[in-house]
Amino acid sequence: MEDELFDQVLSIFQTVVSWVAAGAMVFGGVVPYIPQYRDIRRTQNAEGFSTYVCLVLLVANILRILFRFGRYFETLLLWQSFIMIATMLTMLNLCTNVRLTTELNTKRRSFIATDCKDEEVRLPKRLFLDFDWSYFWLWSRFVDYVQCVLAFTLVSAYVTYVLLDSALYVETLGFLAVFTEAMLGTPQLYCNYQNKSTEGMSIKMVLMWTSGDTFKTGYFLMTQAPVQFWICGLLQVFVDFAILSQVYYYSRYPQKPVSHTASHTTSAKAL
Repeated sequence: MEDELFDQVLSIFQTVVSWVAAGAMVFGGVVPYIPQYRDIRRTQNAEGFSTYVCLVLLVANILRILFRFGRYFETLLLWQSFIMIATMLTMLNLCTNVRLTTELNTKRRSFIATDCKDEEVRLPKRLFLDFDWSYFWLWSRFVDYVQCVLAFTLVSAYVTYVLLDSALYVETLGFLAVFTEAMLGTPQLYCNYQNKSTEGMSIKMVLMWTSGDTFKTGYFLMTQAPVQFWICGLLQVFVDFAILSQVYYYSRYPQKPVSHTASHTTSAKAL
């Protein structure tokens, strides 16, 4: 009788743990962006957050979704990708709205340039997709980002449909999906090195990224996810710890800071 009761308690405990782990996997990746979202709304200042974070995560998760058509992986990871895409679009919407409000005198940039009657939007008449590459992902309207994401998704989906029977393409697609996400911290790593400082970067959020990436990588290993997932997960943890080591080094050995203006757009985890 006692053995049966113990087995029941153990079974309930395992179920609860599995549900908690599943919830952490699905929603854990977006939690660090909640304080950032609230800070931007409160201060009406988006300068501390680089939209290149959104670009990298959108590309990574779109490719991951397409990868599932060729190589099955857990449904939880699929839901994680959908939620992350929605979160990044929400962040982009907030950032563009804030910047439009605070930068009224700035010349507007567009993904699909067309004639506009608004005198503030000085955009020449151009053909479809005829935009200035020097202002890629620095547009003024949220709809331009949506158009770019849709264009990338449609092209990627078509290529995947055509080459879905190629094992080499499918495995490469999976690797690109997780490798892109794993490299998310490298622009911030380089930016810190360039500035000789971690000023303007939220240490709290980097710690949250590190704990989340560590948990995620362990989850990949335990559930025997495709090899691309856990290899790039380990790489992502390494980059996180490298950023934390910069925090320690530059706080212990402060150096003359370099202007952040020139390097701001190179940061992908600038907070």
